[in-house]
Order: sequence, then structure tokens, then C-alpha cells
Amino acid sequence: MPEAADKAGRVGKAGRKSTRKPTARKKAAKRVATKKAPAAGQVMLRVKQVRSGIGHAETYRRTLRALGIRHHQQVVTVPDNPSTRGALHKVRHLVEVAPAQEA
Repeated sequence: MPEAADKAGRVGKAGRKSTRKPTARKKAAKRVATKKAPAAGQVMLRVKQVRSGIGHAETYRRTLRALGIRHHQQVVTVPDNPSTRGALHKVRHLVEVAPAQEA
């Protein structure tokens, strides 16, 4: 007897659709698709996490996440604006900042 598959191709018990939530990979793909491209002529900064957020205040870890940094030694490019500068100032002991290389 053939079993019915849901949109992701998963098959549940007795041919029912699976009730599992979307995976983290699918959620990440959705986030990447919605990312905005930098405006023409906008100055960008290259930010690299050089120290771990472990053992530091939760607000520091949330600031790193808001900057787009998820892993130690990860490098991200962020726009140079006052709000980003404030976030970088807060976690300045955890990150290294340099001007982004223009492509």
C-alpha cells in the first residue's frame, strides 16, 4: 500500500502527513532569501568574532546574534550606521572591526 508524503517528502505513520515543524535549514534558507542587499555607495564594515560569547552577559550574546554573528571566528559584513556602531561598541571586546573590501 503506497504511503502519502507531505510537501517535504516525509511520510508519517499510516500514510498521514507528518506534523513536524520546518527544519532549521529551511528556516535559514528563508532568512537568506529575505536579506536586503546594501545600498549603492553605502559604507560597509567587516566584523569578525575573536572571543567567545560564552561566560559573558546574555545581552552581549544577543548583540552578537543581532549583528549576524553565529559562530566563533565568523566574519560578517554590516552597514556602517549609528545603530551598528552602537552594537559594535557594546561587544568591542569580543569582535574585530575593519572596513569591508570592495568587490
